[in-house]
Amino acid sequence: MTRRSLPLLRLITVLTMVLAGGLAGAGVPAARAADARPKVIFDQDTFGPGGSDMQSALMLLQDRSINLLGITVVTGDGWRDEEVAHMLRLLEIAHRTTVPVYAGAEFPLLNTRRRERAWQQLYGKLFYDGAYMRHWPPESTVDWTALHPSRPDWVPPLPEGAPSIRAAPGSAVTFLLRMVHKYPHQVTIIAAGPMTDLALAAKLDPSFASLAKQLVFMGGSFNPQPADNPFASDYDSGSRVEFNMRFDPEAASIVLHQPWHKITEVPVDATSPTLMSRQMLREVARGHAPFDAYLGRFGQVYPLWDESAVAVWLDPALITREKTLQVDIDTGFTADYGATVSWPDGTGPDLGEQPVHVVFGLDVPQLNQLVLRLLTAPKPIAVFERPARKP
Repeated sequence: MTRRSLPLLRLITVLTMVLAGGLAGAGVPAARAADARPKVIFDQDTFGPGGSDMQSALMLLQDRSINLLGITVVTGDGWRDEEVAHMLRLLEIAHRTTVPVYAGAEFPLLNTRRRERAWQQLYGKLFYDGAYMRHWPPESTVDWTALHPSRPDWVPPLPEGAPSIRAAPGSAVTFLLRMVHKYPHQVTIIAAGPMTDLALAAKLDPSFASLAKQLVFMGGSFNPQPADNPFASDYDSGSRVEFNMRFDPEAASIVLHQPWHKITEVPVDATSPTLMSRQMLREVARGHAPFDAYLGRFGQVYPLWDESAVAVWLDPALITREKTLQVDIDTGFTADYGATVSWPDGTGPDLGEQPVHVVFGLDVPQLNQLVLRLLTAPKPIAVFERPARKP
């Protein structure tokens, strides 16, 4: 090659790069349009059939204006493997088997059945302790699921039938990390169970929280006012304790100290006045969604715990009262183990506490309408149609 040919070669190289860039740029709007829907991962303890865990997942499945990247399943209300089976079967019933399900943590970071028993011997019996329960609480509206606190890996026969599909390969934690790296600052994580998966992700990759768009979680308790249902009355004597945070307090504390761009918390203060009433269940059973017969058979009269967290993300206008606080979870093995600790924003002990947008009040009639609209639609709908772009 001669010296004279070098400028020509450089010119050809530059033109090639420009043309390639132009062609790539020409495809960007189409790619962005395909990816324009808000991206979300639902981290949940999908115990079922029916109930708040499953109904909240169905709400996300029924909104076609969002991109549900996947569902990650963590032990909480039940053991992980059984929860995964319930979720897979629900996806079959809902005709949404393309949504991947990833198995997450089987056990809390530190809390164990033996530690639970020791704590309750010291400080009194818990009203509800999820996968560790031996018997359903008397207030429960169903008792058909076999409880197996000493057999975590056992999946009992499912009342709704066994799934024929399997969970996606890989763990929930690696999936969470992969998605926030693939879509930096675009992925909302809605956590409606214990936060073990999120804590593990944060410890494996310190950039995890900062790469996500935001965290929305159901959990924690401040000073809920007991409503006219037996589940809310539990907070008369334990106003700062809530199951999701209490089941894995160490994980919750780790997550709340991560550098999230935004954290929205929906505690039981906001959900205690809500209820999936028998009348609402009858309306759902009369709906035309493929899963409505399932909900009509297995629906449970519980507060709209996890549905509220999903609804707040779908429609922030449902919030009637909120406050920004710094929030942590007590991890000392004392009577307050798992209790919510909070300070006015900026007044915490300066140990990495983050500002949290805490939802204290919801428009319950509007919430009920949104839940019913999604759970009775014959096929997925767009909750909020985005206006067409102006030419």
